[in-house]
Amino acid sequence: MRPLTPRRILWICAGLTCLLFVAVLISLRMGAYPISVQDIAMTLFRGAMGRRDEIPPDFWSVVFVIRLPRILLGILVGASLAVAGAGFQALLRNPLADPYVLGVSSGAALGAIVSLVIAPRTPGAIQAAAFVGAALTVAGVYFLGRRGGQLDSATLLLAGIVMASFLSAAIMFLITTLSGHDLLRGMAFWLMGDLASPPPIQDVWKWFGFLFIIFFVAAGAIYTTSSDLNMILSGEQEARHLGVNVNRVKLVVYISASVLTGLAVSVSGAIGYVGLLVPHVMRMIFGTDYRLLIPTSVLGGAIAIVLADTLARTVMGPTELPVGAMTALAGAPVFIYLMRRRVR
Repeated sequence: MRPLTPRRILWICAGLTCLLFVAVLISLRMGAYPISVQDIAMTLFRGAMGRRDEIPPDFWSVVFVIRLPRILLGILVGASLAVAGAGFQALLRNPLADPYVLGVSSGAALGAIVSLVIAPRTPGAIQAAAFVGAALTVAGVYFLGRRGGQLDSATLLLAGIVMASFLSAAIMFLITTLSGHDLLRGMAFWLMGDLASPPPIQDVWKWFGFLFIIFFVAAGAIYTTSSDLNMILSGEQEARHLGVNVNRVKLVVYISASVLTGLAVSVSGAIGYVGLLVPHVMRMIFGTDYRLLIPTSVLGGAIAIVLADTLARTVMGPTELPVGAMTALAGAPVFIYLMRRRVR
């Protein structure tokens, strides 16, 4: 096996970045209002240069108001879920762990539904309430998952499963009591995963800037533990003997991965399989070293969501499908294939 050097990491990430760029172009081009690649390039260039008056109104609306914000949101969500999945799989030392296994998504979903009931017309209320719900769930699972003053992986997993079951029951209770409510369809669509329209265009770029700052801080925190995660995967006792502060690494990964999951679920709903499958695929292609696995998971998750959302918008156009349904339809067969391949 070739040694992992910074140059090799950069070359691999550059290749995946090119694939992401192609996926973005495909997503910008496809839709109910198709635009040629040349028109897309000119629209983006003039928009970046501040020459909006030279852009046809239809092109401006389709590219900058509808599609580009949605693509950026997909990149953020896919990257967050994939990195969180890689982190939880290392933290729990369980290849089936994903960002939703500790109940974070259920907590975020419950917060979003409560906000829809209390403040259905307040801008940003869903995102804020979902993030608060995820944070409260993270805190609850953390305190339930401690044993002897330390974060125990097995206890943490059991606490997360119990918390997720309880919160899912609360969600079903709320949905049942709201039968016939005009917001019920929106709740169901959001729970299946929806890259909903961002705030108005004058605020959207500040909003994205804030979200991406949170992403880079949390993902960067996980990346700083990549060398330690490589040693923890061989066993916690061995890692301690090699000088790794296992409890600190667990806490950093748990909090950072939970923040990424809460960030993704708060803006898109529950989009499954991305955090489970993308790290597995990246391991198959590039190996298990977390110094490479984390950046490739960022780009792989972004590519997966951009392509899935493009299919969701176009495969049954003009009807739009939830992006979570597309990831489930594509992810389940891939997961079965990977599982069978692992067994063989």
